[in-house]
Amino acid sequence: MEVTYSSNLLIEENNEQQNLNYQKRNVNQKSSFPQQTQENWTIQDSQQLYQIEQWGEPYFSVNEKGNVTVSPQPESANKLDLYELVESLKKRNINPPLIIRFLDILEDRIKRLNSCFYDAISRYDYPGNYQGVYPVKCNQHRHLVEALVKYGKPYNFGLEAGSKPELMIALAMLEPDLTKENNEDAPLLICNGYKDKEYVKAALLANRIGQKTIIVIEQLEELYLILEVIEELEIKPNLGVRVKLSKKSAGRWETSTGDRAKFGLTIPEILTVVKELKALNLLDCLQLLHFHIGSQISSISVIKDAIREASQVYGELINLGANMQYLDVGGGLAVDYDGSKSKFYGSKNYNMQNYANDVVAGVQETCERRNIPVPILMSESGRAVISHQSVLIFNVLTTSDISSKIPEQVDKKTHQTLVNFWETYQSITLKNCQESYYDAIQLKEEALSLFELGYLSLEERAKAEDLYWACCQKILQTIRGHDYLPDDLLELENKLASIYYVNFSVFRSVCDSWAIEQLFPIMPIHRLKEKPNQLGILADLTCDSDGKIDRFINVMGVKNLLELHPVEERENAKKNPNYLIDYYEIKPYYLGLFLVGAYQENLGSLHNLFGDTNVVHITMNDQGYQIESLVKGDTIKDVLTYVQYNVEDLIETIRRRTERALQANKITLEESQLLLQNYTQSLRSYTYLVED
Repeated sequence: MEVTYSSNLLIEENNEQQNLNYQKRNVNQKSSFPQQTQENWTIQDSQQLYQIEQWGEPYFSVNEKGNVTVSPQPESANKLDLYELVESLKKRNINPPLIIRFLDILEDRIKRLNSCFYDAISRYDYPGNYQGVYPVKCNQHRHLVEALVKYGKPYNFGLEAGSKPELMIALAMLEPDLTKENNEDAPLLICNGYKDKEYVKAALLANRIGQKTIIVIEQLEELYLILEVIEELEIKPNLGVRVKLSKKSAGRWETSTGDRAKFGLTIPEILTVVKELKALNLLDCLQLLHFHIGSQISSISVIKDAIREASQVYGELINLGANMQYLDVGGGLAVDYDGSKSKFYGSKNYNMQNYANDVVAGVQETCERRNIPVPILMSESGRAVISHQSVLIFNVLTTSDISSKIPEQVDKKTHQTLVNFWETYQSITLKNCQESYYDAIQLKEEALSLFELGYLSLEERAKAEDLYWACCQKILQTIRGHDYLPDDLLELENKLASIYYVNFSVFRSVCDSWAIEQLFPIMPIHRLKEKPNQLGILADLTCDSDGKIDRFINVMGVKNLLELHPVEERENAKKNPNYLIDYYEIKPYYLGLFLVGAYQENLGSLHNLFGDTNVVHITMNDQGYQIESLVKGDTIKDVLTYVQYNVEDLIETIRRRTERALQANKITLEESQLLLQNYTQSLRSYTYLVED
């Protein structure tokens, strides 16, 4: 096979700069405004600020218009302007929030993974092959699995099922070749997870139609269940065992590995499996050794140690008489979410080629030393294959900002606390910032106590609050740009940050951000020629206080605030003369949440009954791009059905109530019909907010 991707320089574990970077990243860092002026701001500044060249290479960049571009086929010069694509989709009535899947990126990831392994096989003269599988649990959606099977066909790329429903998917998606005897060269179907008799029967019978299924024993009890079904069906199986390695992973999934891991057999249990199979003359059915040391492994040293231990177990099984053919190194191939190329949990200190090299070299070294045949190598690299192809696009609805207006002068005849507040505001300088900050805090508390005792009116309390925030704003403006700041003033950035209310649900679309504080790259997809002069957090549509994102990737750490642009008024918007304050509709401001292809869609919940978003599948062609398929997001009717409501009954209930209100002269006939029409139409609408 021709190798089309060259490996990058190996990143050594003892690289001093890398270790220094990792140590610095353990410090939670706060955002601060870039020092460039608006006039001097460039596209390159935006690229550096949002780190897009680090985490986005080779798929995402910024064009001369200041819009994020996508290169689904990196070897091609064709690029898609993401902002223009979203605007075009809106004209097709495909509104944000939406997930855009770039299927050509998916194809490229599969190609890269296989090319890296075949590069390593060639480099080390490895006499075996590589045959990967995609773990369906990473994203089970039909269009995606169909595309994976299609793009993986040239590489005999198979599927891994971790449950009975996933097995049903895999059996239907993988198309066997009945012209080949003994299922030779067929894509593998690895059967993991908890199993019952129905599961085992389906896996065994699939071999009769040309599938190459390997049932992996993960609990000792499964062995006896499998033996029972073998006797009943009289079908000889392909079996594997999952071993609990003593080597543990590092980071978030450390507790899922080691001697007390949830899945896998201990060494004594594996010996029991060998003895039982040998006694029944079925030891030749044992062909595969599988291990898994956790997801998102950030350090290459963990992978090296696991390969070394697992390859020794593989060799011992051969010595015991097992017909070993495959070594499945499981998942764990990480994604560099922040682009730092470090041991930080949201990154990795190796690339895909380094990973393939270490797997191939480590196994070969053991087999040569033991003078045994090398196995066919397998991996279940789901996250690394599937993450990059999905982008979540959502729009900003409104913002909550601390007013930056200069407060009105306080009349000396008013309460002395307000007079003192005004004098504190006026006297703020760089030298007394810290003292002024504590004075403002004390005066605010004093004003609140006076209000509670009835000595301040509501208007006076409001004036005190305005003065407090004005002091904070002035202090922050004064200290910005200075190298040294007292720790107690650093909290001002967070205290004065804007809240950007955005049109999506954290719990539905990026559940890992909430559940395990997973970091994802987030940035505006347009206006990148402008300097972002706001700092903010993102608040979703749910009524849950946890429905927010306030942790973002940073150059050397995690920052609590994201640099954003102020929302702009919509052109030709007219002020309503009936309102006391100016109110304008805002222009669309779109943010992209990148690398979300793995796990997020099916881990999501129905918090507040926000359902699936619109999903668009894009492929490239000679004319540019085409919409391969569209999966419309959930309607209100859909999500109400999920929670066992009969929509027709709901409509009938509202109809009866309007009739009773008509009889009681509480509503007009026209109003009753408008209510019914609106209620029925709402049931057919998107669960998210749609711009007029």
